Amino acid sequence: MESSLSKRFVDEISKRVVGMQNTIRLMLVALMSQGHILLEGNPGLGKTTVAKAFAETIGGDFRRIQMTPDTLPADILGTYVFDQKKTTFELRKGPIFGNVILVDELNRATPKAQSALLESMQERQVSFEADTMKLNEPFMVLATQLHYGSAGTYPLSEVQSDRFAFSVEVGYPSMEDETRIIDRIDSIESGKCAQLLKPSQILDEIAQTREVFVSEPVKNYIVSLSDFIRKSEHLRMAPGTRSSIVLYKGSRALASLEGRNFVIPDDVKFLVPYVFQHRLFLKAEALAEEITASQLISELLESVPVPKESSPKA
Repeated sequence: MESSLSKRFVDEISKRVVGMQNTIRLMLVALMSQGHILLEGNPGLGKTTVAKAFAETIGGDFRRIQMTPDTLPADILGTYVFDQKKTTFELRKGPIFGNVILVDELNRATPKAQSALLESMQERQVSFEADTMKLNEPFMVLATQLHYGSAGTYPLSEVQSDRFAFSVEVGYPSMEDETRIIDRIDSIESGKCAQLLKPSQILDEIAQTREVFVSEPVKNYIVSLSDFIRKSEHLRMAPGTRSSIVLYKGSRALASLEGRNFVIPDDVKFLVPYVFQHRLFLKAEALAEEITASQLISELLESVPVPKESSPKA
């Protein structure tokens, strides 16, 4: 049963975004589990629109970073600027110092610029020379990227990809949805979503998800999924422990949004493709045989036994 909070988010964002209910739910799961989310797809499919609409419902300090090949780390993090009146160097903070950061077309930036996000996304802080500054709470990165191979794109490193809790493939809408988009385009372009939560309320919701019960069989199921995929002969690099952590924290958030105080195996199964898709790096031989990450994930879900017991005992 979907919680009232989840339904409110989907209903509000759907005023500006047609379809994408699944994407909206995953963005909410990422927020409540303190993760970051990557939206991938071709240009013109609404990735930026849904990210901006989601940011509007969250409130807080929203910042947008448009990545280009000449973007520098200082454009993201900030830099020290000399104040002639005070004759001292003062820090001019970059757009990373916000609550919701929309990084548009992430893979158009060079690896040097992309790496500026690593410390921020993992440790929620930024280091300037000898100084370290904590970022705002809540803090979430919503990034969009084009498919690798598009003109002017750079591949994300394995480390950068792993910083994202979830990745979502944004595909083409159905004919019915595309017709609805055309019919509503004026209100979509001029509209704005209402703020549903304050930053302090988000922190309360995050704390609540930590109270969700996860049984030992479900914990073992999560670890078994990661262990199974690591043994695949088709991978040149397998997911690390962070994949299990993301499944654990994400399933708690999903259960809470579904109106439950305990995780069931279906919560974990639902999140598996979004957790592993961008963490599976295939060998050249596997690519030559046209083996895909999606095939490996399907094999994973079919092969690992699903536990029966999941709810807390009375």
